Amino acid sequence: MSVAVALIAVAAAAGASAPRGEHHEGFGYSPPPVEPSGPISGAFTNVGKRDQHEVWLVDQSNTDPAASPTFGGRIHIYEGAELRRDASTATAEVVELSAETADLCRAETGANPVRPHMIYFNATQSHAVLSFVASGHVVIFQAETREPVACFRSEVGAGGARQAHAAVPTPDDRFILVANQNGKKVERISTDYATNAFSQEPDATLDLSSGQTPQGQPVQTPDNAKIRPDNAPICLFVPQNGFPAFVSLRGGGLFAVDPESMSIVADYPATEVARDGCGFTEAEGWVYGNGGRPVNALSGWFIYRVPVGGPELWNPNDQPAVELVQQDTRGPRDAHGMVTVRDRHVWAFDRSAHVLQVFEARSGGAGQTLNLRSPASQSPAPDIAAQSPDGRAVYAATRGPNPLSGAHAASGDAPGLLVLEVRKDGREGVVRGHAAVTNIVGGVELADPHGLAVRTTG
Repeated sequence: MSVAVALIAVAAAAGASAPRGEHHEGFGYSPPPVEPSGPISGAFTNVGKRDQHEVWLVDQSNTDPAASPTFGGRIHIYEGAELRRDASTATAEVVELSAETADLCRAETGANPVRPHMIYFNATQSHAVLSFVASGHVVIFQAETREPVACFRSEVGAGGARQAHAAVPTPDDRFILVANQNGKKVERISTDYATNAFSQEPDATLDLSSGQTPQGQPVQTPDNAKIRPDNAPICLFVPQNGFPAFVSLRGGGLFAVDPESMSIVADYPATEVARDGCGFTEAEGWVYGNGGRPVNALSGWFIYRVPVGGPELWNPNDQPAVELVQQDTRGPRDAHGMVTVRDRHVWAFDRSAHVLQVFEARSGGAGQTLNLRSPASQSPAPDIAAQSPDGRAVYAATRGPNPLSGAHAASGDAPGLLVLEVRKDGREGVVRGHAAVTNIVGGVELADPHGLAVRTTG
């Protein structure tokens, strides 16, 4: 049985709703044609006072090229109302990461922060948490002042490596969980945002390169591609109930981890969850996730979901099954960013095919597929995305022509920020604008936006 067919069989055994999962094989994928956008609604451009917000976009390209090695990067902060009126003329406040942020990290860790990658806000949105994937730094900012208040560096792990691919605050604002990718660890930072007191907790580190699962199976299986051949953690997600933390893996598979004990409470092999997933979102009692192709290829389109529940559901003896939602082994496809829209729909972005796929969250059924090409970009390569507070807009980072991460799939022609209008209660979307970001060095465009997060300011 092929791996692709095995994935379908696993999903079909998961429950009554699993057979609705779509599966496509064959030759090249062809996106639907670009559709006319139609008129912009007044409700889209008029942002109410309580829904005022700003969009933080992270350009991971180095901004101090004279240094050796280079470091830096920028955060571009846009007013949501400006983006929605006319994204092409929206001006950004810029946080230069090679300045105060780098000074703090050198003072605290002895090293410069390199390649800012993912950004999140804590539950109260008082602070932003930024991870640097190349150097392994995690920086915490006071959101209102943009001031960096703490800098940590991940531990040295497998093969002497250290990274911080993502650093995610827990919903109770007690911890930040760090995906130390090449170090193959999940680390923890304790947090007290009210007093700006933060502390790295090495005793809580979870090593994903060795040991056994609760069922007595090897945590990592380098010689068996069907289980978990490469446990570099890619992305983390903690649902609103705080349990468990989901950890996607570079080689395929998935772990569910107790954030309190930092122990594995459920584990899934690569034959059930495809590799290189970096999209999670919660909707209608489900956590939706994505991945590439099963086992043997970086890029692909694999959408799955697991139920939301507490420790009584997530336990080693009776872990819930993964449900396949949609899989497409035709190229070019690359699932990455995901966002819940209006609490009812899941929008999944494809940075190779340049499309958005809408799913009805409760059933998992597929709806509109939107071609994201526009006059601003014929290859937008949409990446991380987030919804506005009023649910009328979705913002997505668009990658540059020289991607610094995900180069196998993330090459775009217009680095910046894509603005989409939400229509029909989230069942449909339409491109409304694009804000360009640039970082030209030696005549070459190096800007490469990736991380994105929305903060309410009203």
